[in-house]
Amino acid sequence: MTAFPERYSGLPEYAFPRLRSLLDAHAPGGEVVHMTIGEPKHAMPDFIRDIIAQSTVDFGKYPPNDGTPELRQAFCDWANRRYGVSFDPDTEVMPLNGTREGLFNAALALCPETVRGKQPVVLIPNPFYQVYAVAAATLGAEPVFVAATPDNGFLPDYASLPPEVLTRTAIAYVCSPTNPQGAVADHNYWASLIALAEKYDFRIFADECYSEIYRDTPPPGAMEVAKEFSAHPERVVIFHSLSKRSNLPGLRSGFVASGPDNISAIKQLRAYAGAPLPLPLQHAATATWADEAHVEASRALYQEKFAIADEVFADYPGYLPPQAGFFLWLPVEDGEAAAMKLWTETGIRVLPGAYLARDVNGENPGKKYIRVALVAPKEEMQRALETMRDCLRD
Repeated sequence: MTAFPERYSGLPEYAFPRLRSLLDAHAPGGEVVHMTIGEPKHAMPDFIRDIIAQSTVDFGKYPPNDGTPELRQAFCDWANRRYGVSFDPDTEVMPLNGTREGLFNAALALCPETVRGKQPVVLIPNPFYQVYAVAAATLGAEPVFVAATPDNGFLPDYASLPPEVLTRTAIAYVCSPTNPQGAVADHNYWASLIALAEKYDFRIFADECYSEIYRDTPPPGAMEVAKEFSAHPERVVIFHSLSKRSNLPGLRSGFVASGPDNISAIKQLRAYAGAPLPLPLQHAATATWADEAHVEASRALYQEKFAIADEVFADYPGYLPPQAGFFLWLPVEDGEAAAMKLWTETGIRVLPGAYLARDVNGENPGKKYIRVALVAPKEEMQRALETMRDCLRD
């Protein structure tokens, strides 16, 4: 008996176990600095502790699977402030226990067994967040990995795919701002993709978890562009989270929003396969989605970090300043070799870019990159970036 069904056999090992296998047999070459995981280190909102402490009695209650009315309204109010779009809190939004759950379960709920009588296709940017590929494998769909490289602004060009692929497409995943490259899908990109989805009748899953970390201009959202062009109300499904926006990855508050038919299907599945957020955490999340002051303060810190990174790597060959998010996608000759060199010579721990991508026709678009998370305190981050630059130049 095999441990997993055959459809999972082609999935690569998750990135961080692979990194441990690569590095952990070797001693670090200096004080250890972790720059691998995108775990925010900025201060979370001060009011979180008080809200949870004052509502601990609610841990004794089963939380509503669909979220409290106040939490759903907070999602809607935030989306209206941020994107100028309106959602019905009862039928068009649903809380998630972090967006990873939603990105996976929404595919299960919304992907048909066949598309025009054939195996469905799920379009995935390459590199990508690994849950996209696992969702496709679970569905028995064909994953089609589309390279996101400097040539296309690190955004997958799904329109370049042949019609025989697009006519079988059920779902297209897009992350904007992108993880790992920090690129932003602009208005024209979303408009073109929505037009493509309308033509071939597939859904767009817009993973927008990094939307609030940017330099100057707020990234446009898929739903605001869809509303502008009066796209089919079920065409776009958006996913948001407090993890990066509010430095609260442990709170596990996210949401999904779309048309009422999509949300109804996702709710039906989640009633059996999802884990609702405990009530005290729902209360804390409601207040956090309503507050922007802490988001602005955190964004300002990231903007300072962007400026530091730009200065440190100003003369580094091939360096492209990220537009948003909190990663550097740093070009190197070989990502694994660079990660090993940094670890054994300096103690800095980074992630080889190939671990976030898939080989397609013998090519891996992440092979010549490392991902560097800008989450450490500013002074520590600057020292580490300077050490990294000098080490990689040797």
